[in-house]
Amino acid sequence: IDAVATDHAPHSPVEKEVDYQSAAFGLVGLETALGLILKLVDEGLLPLARAVEALTAAPAKVLGVPGGSLQPGAPADLVVVDPEREWTVDPAAFRSKGRNTPFAGWSLRGRVERTLVGGRTVFSVGGGAAGEE
Repeated sequence: IDAVATDHAPHSPVEKEVDYQSAAFGLVGLETALGLILKLVDEGLLPLARAVEALTAAPAKVLGVPGGSLQPGAPADLVVVDPEREWTVDPAAFRSKGRNTPFAGWSLRGRVERTLVGGRTVFSVGGGAAGEE
């Protein structure tokens, strides 16, 4: 595995609650990816440094784009994480319009506290994104 990424293409319940052949493909990955990767770390299946690399520098390298680095002059795209914060996967609480996940009810740890893109905060706990909580 060279990198870990999610394909954020959320589907509403209307697109998912149809017969199997007609249902839109996929499940929500964006909101559970970090917690699931940290679960692999907790279980000793993946070193933390490799997990961070697989979610940051490795996807940028695979795509040949700048990012995944804290070097001077690099894009200031950062995610601040509380690696110890425990939470339960609750699809009703997802910010995405998608709710389809096989991980509902799972207890995970590691929550995003703040996201910066180009040095500008686009999400923060308590501040939400675009006016959300």
